Amino acid sequence: MTDLPVEERVAAARAGLGDTLDAIEDKLNVPKRVEELTAKAKASYEANPIPWIVGAVGAAVVVAGLVAWAVLSDD
Repeated sequence: MTDLPVEERVAAARAGLGDTLDAIEDKLNVPKRVEELTAKAKASYEANPIPWIVGAVGAAVVVAGLVAWAVLSDD
C-alpha cells in the first residue's frame, strides 16, 4: 500500500466519502431540481413562447376530448 499512517488514510477516506455524500445529496435535492427546471422552462418560454402555446392548446384539446368521451359514452 502506501507509506501514509493509518490515521491519515482514514482521514482521507472520510473526506472522500463526505464529498461523495454531498454530491449525492445535491443530486437528490428535489426542491433544488424543481427550481432549476422551473428556471429553464421560464427561460425557454421567454425565448420562444410559440411551442409552449401550441403544446398547451394540444393538451387542452386532449383533455376536452377525454372529458367529452367520458360524458358522452354509453358505458
